[in-house]
Amino acid sequence: MLEILYRDEHLIAIDKPAGLLVHRSDIDRHETRFAVQLLRDQIGRRVQPVHRLDKGTSGVLLFAFDTDTTRLLGQAFEGNAVGKSYRAVVRGWPPLSGRIDHPLTRDDDEAGALAQARPSQQAVTDYRRLATIELPNAVERYPSSRYALMALMPLTGRRHQLRRHLKHIAHPIIGDATHGKGVHNRFFQQAFACHRLLLACTALRLRHPVHGAPLEIRAPLSGEFAALLERFGWDEAARAPD
Repeated sequence: MLEILYRDEHLIAIDKPAGLLVHRSDIDRHETRFAVQLLRDQIGRRVQPVHRLDKGTSGVLLFAFDTDTTRLLGQAFEGNAVGKSYRAVVRGWPPLSGRIDHPLTRDDDEAGALAQARPSQQAVTDYRRLATIELPNAVERYPSSRYALMALMPLTGRRHQLRRHLKHIAHPIIGDATHGKGVHNRFFQQAFACHRLLLACTALRLRHPVHGAPLEIRAPLSGEFAALLERFGWDEAARAPD
């Protein structure tokens, strides 16, 4: 059963679990479960996704019930009129705050194996460091290992933007099999039983596409992500204002 975060006569938002595709994809042909299909079956009504979250990313996922609302919401996302907040756990200790302004090319699949040379697109992400921890484990060449909890606010919506931007500043997201570091991913799996991408969309802020009222939809961190936050003592930091 999908958790419904918001619903009215025009749109509906769910808390997408990590590991669930939004819709059918040639990249994951073997998958048989999709958020679109599960939500349709759950509420007995057709829905249309208006944006996407990567398979490994959890959090707020928005759908529309009709074509006009889909079009209006799509325009809002394309025009960067939707505020988006994420939480992520990354390797190392990034600066306290900053902006990543690094253009990205489009890649054709999850692994980027078929990536082609195309014009770069502007991509901008603001971030804040919320908490840090240093563990007495020699994961790489140092005697200890550092990690940080981040608030990420993408100002554009490029494919895999957050994962690629954090890799660009040498602080990859834990659990990212494509853009991260396998040695740290394996450490979190073995030491903390955490097998997911530690990236979640915790809030969307927008104007309602029909009546224009401000709308904020939030999703709590849960499951393996929440268990890790508790273990590191990051519960309160994760709830800091965006």
